[in-house]
Amino acid sequence: MSAAPNELESTDRAILRELAHDGRCSFTDLAERVGLSVSAVHQRVRRLEQRGALRGYAATVDSDQIGLPLTAFISLTPIDPAAPDDYPQRLEHLPQIESCYSVAGDESYILQVRVESPLGLEELLRQIREAAKVSTRTTVVLSTPFEKRPPEI
Repeated sequence: MSAAPNELESTDRAILRELAHDGRCSFTDLAERVGLSVSAVHQRVRRLEQRGALRGYAATVDSDQIGLPLTAFISLTPIDPAAPDDYPQRLEHLPQIESCYSVAGDESYILQVRVESPLGLEELLRQIREAAKVSTRTTVVLSTPFEKRPPEI
């Protein structure tokens, strides 16, 4: 009996859990942690990548140290509800936008942005409003006790 497409075997879940906590874990360490041979772990990781359950590996950069200490969430509301819903395409050229979420509710999208200063945020808001023809509501982050926690797998 095979698992449904979105279901994972417990061993695959264990592999994903370990990689979510330490994406730089070697295949040798990973094999030891999940109780498989190195070659078996390598094959399973490759299959998890191919099926899209493991979407990539990334370094986490300290925004303060690269000169982007201000994080904000910007909610977008269309000025014209009949306008095409192409806001992500209209805004993808703005590198300050870290994430774009389509949401239910009064707003259409919520953006997570990182900028160098309040003045930088003000300029970004102007660019967003001009490019997407939307009204915005902004929430500035005061501190971040945690973020990008791995999901419970």
